Amino acid sequence: MIVAQDTPSSSGGFFSRLADKLRSASPASRGDADALISGSPAVLASEADRLAATLSSLVPEAERIAATVAAGLHGQRRSGPGETFWQYRPALPGEPVTRIDWRQSARSHKAYVRETEAEHAQTIYLWCDLSPSMVWSSQPSSLPLKRDRAILLLLAAASLLERSGERVRLVSPYGPADLPPGSGRIASRIALALASLAQQSDETALLKGTVLPPHSQLIIASDLLAPDEDVMTLFRQLSGSGVRAHILQIIDPAERDLPYAGRVHFEGLENEPDLILPAVETLRPEYDAIFARRQARLRTIAEGCRHTFQPHQTDTSAASALLSLSASLSGHRGGGRP
Repeated sequence: MIVAQDTPSSSGGFFSRLADKLRSASPASRGDADALISGSPAVLASEADRLAATLSSLVPEAERIAATVAAGLHGQRRSGPGETFWQYRPALPGEPVTRIDWRQSARSHKAYVRETEAEHAQTIYLWCDLSPSMVWSSQPSSLPLKRDRAILLLLAAASLLERSGERVRLVSPYGPADLPPGSGRIASRIALALASLAQQSDETALLKGTVLPPHSQLIIASDLLAPDEDVMTLFRQLSGSGVRAHILQIIDPAERDLPYAGRVHFEGLENEPDLILPAVETLRPEYDAIFARRQARLRTIAEGCRHTFQPHQTDTSAASALLSLSASLSGHRGGGRP
């Protein structure tokens, strides 16, 4: 369980502020705890090897899920290069003035951008958060790791997009990642590339919002447990580059509900200081309020940048999440004639 997701020197981030509030509400107790919510880095050392073994089962499961959403995206409208007018939309902060339709803008008090409908297959990029905070499950015997659910959804999305005639690429924090050569199934090739990326220490970094070409679409699968200012900067950089992101926020149900009781020892996944709290159940109302405020803030910023924001809990249906994602990718949300 991650209570202080940021490093001690960080001043931002939901979980670091939450840890401060919980410490002030219930000072850490000395002695043994009734329960240990552990995320020791030593336990995570072999995760790259474990992931490689897990991927062999995730690929067929992802393709099965994609098959249940067979209607897919084919023929659905979206913005992109083309000659057919689709919609006007409000200009975004930082958008180049050359994209503004001044004739349409003169009819109102807002600046509008004229979008055309994409007429050719486009490349849709996928980014999976491989940071240590994703390698956690509150119930390992019955719930997947957040990372494994994120990968499952991305592989299923890739399979679905391939069925629809779209091109799919994987992206790392520093740019597009190479897929293994060959003509095999896209889910299998992406799985192999993810296994390779998981062995690289720099893959724990947050995606950079400037590494993708304009007009592309990006699917993000992450728990978003990074400093708030870094997450907001990413959303705005993507928007300023003309990239539309579809954000799958992966949440373990324990991170939402704080279901623990008694004295609990919370051990961080990313070098956070340990936190020992007695009577954790008494802190639940404050935890719920802070969690809800951060979720609302993330949604407001994401949607204000014309991204879609979709929280997904690991105890809910992956197929339902893929259905919602396909609706977002269709391009029907938002916009239209003013």
